[in-house]
Amino acid sequence: MTTTVPIAVPAAPSGPGPVRTVALASPRARNAKVAANLALAAIGLVFLVPLGWILLAAFDPAATVSIGTPDTFTLSNFTEILNIDQTFRPLWNSAVLSMGTAVLTGVCSVLAAYPLSRYHQRFKKPFMYGILFGTCLPITAMMVPVYALFVSLRMLDSLTGTVLFLSATSLPMAIWMTKNFMDSIPISLEEAAWIDGASAMRALWTIVLPLMRPGLGVVFIFVFTQAWGNFFVPFVLLFSPENQPAAVAIYGFFGNYGTVAYGKLAAFSLLYSAPVLTLYLLVQRLTGNSFAMAGAVKG
Repeated sequence: MTTTVPIAVPAAPSGPGPVRTVALASPRARNAKVAANLALAAIGLVFLVPLGWILLAAFDPAATVSIGTPDTFTLSNFTEILNIDQTFRPLWNSAVLSMGTAVLTGVCSVLAAYPLSRYHQRFKKPFMYGILFGTCLPITAMMVPVYALFVSLRMLDSLTGTVLFLSATSLPMAIWMTKNFMDSIPISLEEAAWIDGASAMRALWTIVLPLMRPGLGVVFIFVFTQAWGNFFVPFVLLFSPENQPAAVAIYGFFGNYGTVAYGKLAAFSLLYSAPVLTLYLLVQRLTGNSFAMAGAVKG
């Protein structure tokens, strides 16, 4: 709630001056703003405390579950886990799974979203709602028949089979997002290319895809991060240590009888999150901004 106070401006030589109003925040509005800032600060603190524990425990040779400043900072936690079996191979498997899933899902979502965005179809709306319903299916409910299917096809413990399944589960949301991004591209640009003799696929490749690079970057990052942090699917479908990704290998730092190597776990967590942050910055830089269509269409 605000109150307005009129302030008279000194009169100019030619006549009386105008009257301006200045909005002053009432005490109730100021209290509400302070309360909102305190609530946001408390929520931010909830997220910062675990991150602070990871940063401190990674350099603490005697890290525990409680957060605290280490007596001596050391890199021993990193040197002990920087080997092929514990870190490099799981990270490589995660990169193969996540990159393969993101690329395959991105290609399929573009090919599926293009006719949904550009052509009028009788069952397009029910089909889109069916796709949206597919995003709500819990992955745990599908794993029993999927496991039986993988057994019959002899695709258990296969990175390729796991990539195909992760792509299939990510495809509904990717199609929905890609279709919405593609709707923002004016079809008049493609019509001009068609008049010049370009085919639909040629127009898609040379006009639509370059203009929706930010949208494709969003879909790529979304699918990649979902596959990178997926624990349940690789845990069920991949059982040999040579094929397990980092999301499953991190479970190895939890020993028997409740023992946990907290320092190594924190160090591995930092290494585990670094590729995702690097990829996010790289994709954001490569996709550019969302103003690529500025001035492309008159009117």
